[in-house]
Amino acid sequence: MFIDRVNLRFSAGKGGAGCASFHREKFIIQGGPDGGDGGRGGSVYFVVDNNTDTLSNFRGKAHLKADGGQPGMARKCYGKSGKDLTIKVPPGTQVVDNDSGEVLFDLFDLEEKVCLVKGGKGGLGNVHFKSSTNQRPTYAQPGLEGETLSVTLELKLIADVGLVGFPNVGKSTLISTVSSAKPEIANYEFTTMIPNLGVVAVGDYRSFVMADIPGIIGGASEGRGLGHDFLRHIERTKHLLFMLDIANYRTLEEQYEILQVELKNYSEVLADKRYGVAITRMDACEEEEKVEKLSTFLKHVDITANVRDDLPYYLADKENYGVEIEGPSFVIPISSVSRFNIKTLTFELEKLVHN
Repeated sequence: MFIDRVNLRFSAGKGGAGCASFHREKFIIQGGPDGGDGGRGGSVYFVVDNNTDTLSNFRGKAHLKADGGQPGMARKCYGKSGKDLTIKVPPGTQVVDNDSGEVLFDLFDLEEKVCLVKGGKGGLGNVHFKSSTNQRPTYAQPGLEGETLSVTLELKLIADVGLVGFPNVGKSTLISTVSSAKPEIANYEFTTMIPNLGVVAVGDYRSFVMADIPGIIGGASEGRGLGHDFLRHIERTKHLLFMLDIANYRTLEEQYEILQVELKNYSEVLADKRYGVAITRMDACEEEEKVEKLSTFLKHVDITANVRDDLPYYLADKENYGVEIEGPSFVIPISSVSRFNIKTLTFELEKLVHN
């Protein structure tokens, strides 16, 4: 089961109490105080683990605690420190304070380790309180309580390219075609209920990661459909690929504008990401209909090009992908079933990612 958001309470261990004892040994009279200190309580740490890709390990858990420190002992023996609690989380996990809403940690780097709550300090034994005026102290400190914090763990997938489109426009089919990912594919909406990642190889030494995000509908930024559950994953992607179905009952322009509005309403950051457009299911329309729909859409996004057989794709900025451009970086008609223009699409996406 894919779980990308959990509410948890973490408690560090309590410090062990100090010991109040006195040295007793044959031939030694009034040996004096010798109580040792209590051990420190265990702390709670987060570590990024690349072998983890979901938060499902926390399902059914509400409160996780580190071990407490052991009390001090006689003869100035210190108590054993409590064992730290190390929580493994996938890359892209945010730790958000439930009380303040502040993002405490944004965990990206593999093997990155951060401390969430610190264990309580162990109490001092009575050996620390002896003095010339108090030669027989009977007092030892109790251990301090460990810190406690309620947080939300929120996973946002990290990918180079995120697929954005209405349900059932061919996102899962595309990612299964260009990578080894095997998402569920069926002829009904919301077939994809969890995000899928796939590595797209372009040549022997070049590749990028593609994310198949469940479909977006009008009103998704307000929570309709799967809404916020999966829009958050698109925030992590470096670039976007809008997938528009040429055989859909909605026009290409209508699909494009609704997706733009929903992304912008959800996050201004999403609206500023560089993106390309793939026109899907090109094998499902007659030639005249394809030419008419493509020509109208290219004018809509301000790309000047004639639709003809010897120009299978259209670039808004052919020479330099690094410059700021308005609108899509490219518009490429494709068919995942017949693999029409699939190689072209992967090459252009690779340029978008690495330039």
